[in-house]
Amino acid sequence: TGLKRARPDAVVFTYQGDGDMAAIGTGEIVHAAARCERITVIYVNNGVFGATGGQQAPTTLIGQRTTSYPAGRNPRESGYPLRMAEMLALVAPEAYIARVSVHDVPHILKAKQAMRRAFEVQLEDRGFGLAEILAACPTNWRLDPARSLERIRTEMTAYYPLGEFSPGQEVQR
Repeated sequence: TGLKRARPDAVVFTYQGDGDMAAIGTGEIVHAAARCERITVIYVNNGVFGATGGQQAPTTLIGQRTTSYPAGRNPRESGYPLRMAEMLALVAPEAYIARVSVHDVPHILKAKQAMRRAFEVQLEDRGFGLAEILAACPTNWRLDPARSLERIRTEMTAYYPLGEFSPGQEVQR
């Protein structure tokens, strides 16, 4: 926000993981979206704090095992996974918000399009742009790469539906 306000013609983007954006950075991203800051956010959701050892993140699925919750996420102890795209769509009247995945080639191409559109929204001064990307973390999920991609396709997209989110509306698939 500071950089964009100081240099309004600059292209400003963030590349954030779910542990960052849905945990320590939640307050900042909610207010940036609510102010319709002309920035682009590339948000990678793999359901764990992947860079620090695979601990439970705010986006960890119910029952998903992590290093901090080896028995799996229990909503009675740690609540439910946050759906950031839906939450931000509620507060950002001038926004492009999409959730995509990278579990196969057609979806990788859709992810590329969503990222492009998120940047176009900023470049055209139309609002806040966010592309949430459901991604694998084979090491911390303790799965081989092929099974990790299958997990995105089946388990992650079941809880995190793919599509574009209009402010205040259901997902557009």
